[in-house]
Amino acid sequence: MDTSTNLSFARYANLFSASLSLDDVRRKAPAVFAESAHERTSSSYTFVPTDRILNGLMRAGFVPVEARQTRARYSNLHARHVIRLRRRVETIQLRDAVPEIVCLNSHDTTSSVSLRGAIFRIVCLNGLIASVGSFPSIRVPHRGDIVDQVVTGALDMSERFGVLAGHVERMEQRQLCKEEQIAFAERALRLRYPDLGLCGMEAPQLLTCRRTEDLGSSLWVVLNKVEENLVGGGLSRRSVSGRITRSRRITSIREDVRIHSGLWDLAAEALAA
Repeated sequence: MDTSTNLSFARYANLFSASLSLDDVRRKAPAVFAESAHERTSSSYTFVPTDRILNGLMRAGFVPVEARQTRARYSNLHARHVIRLRRRVETIQLRDAVPEIVCLNSHDTTSSVSLRGAIFRIVCLNGLIASVGSFPSIRVPHRGDIVDQVVTGALDMSERFGVLAGHVERMEQRQLCKEEQIAFAERALRLRYPDLGLCGMEAPQLLTCRRTEDLGSSLWVVLNKVEENLVGGGLSRRSVSGRITRSRRITSIREDVRIHSGLWDLAAEALAA
């Protein structure tokens, strides 16, 4: 992956020294440490403590690097939450990215336990979640003692990080002409705004560069530019009433996963074209 800056080994290694302590995780996502399911859950619902999953993954060699949770209608202690983890010693080294596992859970029936593969890009500090079609994911309902199953699944997924790396390397090599870039941006825009006539934005806005590292026409660069602009918000748009506003950052965990997975699918289709 060729970028306009040289990422030193020290900078790459610093990504792993910035892991979160358990206190950090508790502050960012208190639902990780819930001791029971929400009272509105049924008797058939099995409480799956996320802290047990996290501790199991840490014993298996993973470190948490980010944690957050959504605002809940019923209780923040039981809300949907997500933890991003990396292997303590990573053998797959990409030029500007590192593979991760994303663990999602809740304690109020809003989601099952799931693990997804992801790629974290160093230069823009964003994370792309691989779609189910291109990389295996694990989804486990709240039934029975599943902690060991989830940890084993995470280890199996990490052994296939080379598959994710291969996707990234092919995206680096695939060059998109201007028309292809705009077509990609249009399809991406529909992921968030199905009716383009009402979104108040133009697809080329998603191709805006926010840093010199985003200059270029490779599918990997275009994907990351589009992702950051689409998910991060801040782009000028005209509301239905005609007022000029800024697009909002996506904060919903469910929507974040949906759009990232959709973007990965679009990139996979571009690779196959």
